[in-house]
Amino acid sequence: MNLPLLTTPNELDRYLQSHRSQSIGFVPTMGALHVGHQSLIERARSENTVVIVSIFVNPLQFAADEDLDRYPRQLEIDRVICEAAGVDLLFVPTVESMGIRDTLTQVVPPASMVNRLCGNTRTGHFQGVATIVAKLLNIVQPDRAYFGEKDAQQLAIIRRIVTDLNLPVSIIGCPTLRANSGLAHSSRNQYLSPTGRSQAAVIYRSLNQAQKLAQNGETDPHKLLTAAQTELNTVPEFHLEYLEIVDPHTLQSIDTLDKPALIAIAGRIENTRLIDNIGILPAV
Repeated sequence: MNLPLLTTPNELDRYLQSHRSQSIGFVPTMGALHVGHQSLIERARSENTVVIVSIFVNPLQFAADEDLDRYPRQLEIDRVICEAAGVDLLFVPTVESMGIRDTLTQVVPPASMVNRLCGNTRTGHFQGVATIVAKLLNIVQPDRAYFGEKDAQQLAIIRRIVTDLNLPVSIIGCPTLRANSGLAHSSRNQYLSPTGRSQAAVIYRSLNQAQKLAQNGETDPHKLLTAAQTELNTVPEFHLEYLEIVDPHTLQSIDTLDKPALIAIAGRIENTRLIDNIGILPAV
């Protein structure tokens, strides 16, 4: 296997010294790569001379009762996937080389963006995400960094911190990839049984119900959410955490659908937490 794998920022910096004159595309991940990640890598490959993928299961974004210890780790499989996709370098830092300690300086995104949606139940999650993403962007210093639109709240927050901290990188959002059932690809899908995966398809169906109603001219968010909830009720095994329609940039709730919005959902199947979202537009 020829794909270089580096584990410390200093090693990465030495590697990049001879590549700084070229465009660098960066795909930060937590590993357990799937076709969604591959699409990010393909986009980066098409737009940059050098493509770097990082794998780091970030402990700062997991609460004590979450799945840090059992989060899927498959480095050798991920390395094969990256090599086949044309990645130039795999960066797999350790917790120690990322400087994670109790007194670590952290990046705190605006409360209005983190204290809602996933932030309602995952206290400190987005502060942990923002801190490590900011560190990775400073370490790699890419021209472009690629993130999936499935994690819409994360994407909006990362765009905000890049703007607020004047980080010289373009953040590229890439479309969610789905199974034939509509289930969004996710590393956590590995936790689901075949029955659970089938049941989880109700998530996308529910979002589609709201989207179709909007396309037919409905502008009342409450009625759109009711349509989605009615579909969710067909699968009682799905335990809803939230279902909201928000502005895709500020993440604030909207009173009427008069501009592009986002319907976002989180819930559990077989005790596996899944999230998804789709854009909804007012009827033309």
